[in-house]
Amino acid sequence: MKSYKDLEVYQRAFSLFLETHRFTMILPKYELYELGSQLRRSSDSVVSNIVEGYGRRSYKADFIKFLIYSHASNLETINHLEKIKVLYPDLEIKANFLIIEYDVLGAQTFKFIDYVKKEWKT
Repeated sequence: MKSYKDLEVYQRAFSLFLETHRFTMILPKYELYELGSQLRRSSDSVVSNIVEGYGRRSYKADFIKFLIYSHASNLETINHLEKIKVLYPDLEIKANFLIIEYDVLGAQTFKFIDYVKKEWKT
């Protein structure tokens, strides 16, 4: 593994970040800087914490800590999408799709955390 870009969990998180960012741009204008901004930041945090953790991979505990932060931001992202789904029923289908994808990412991240705990060699 040469880079964090080789991690499947990173690739999925980055792809979802891009999709989520685009999704926030269709929110009502008054929501772009409120809930839209929170959603963009939390989805960015998911991917950014994977990258930062990988940068500290020589310190296993730090790597795990940042992966846990990523997982927590993933849950926050799902929560923001749940709010959008209720507040804007016309966006429910796309929000549900993203929620499912973030659920998959959360499970993938959890499995990766477990792998790092058990198998990662520093």
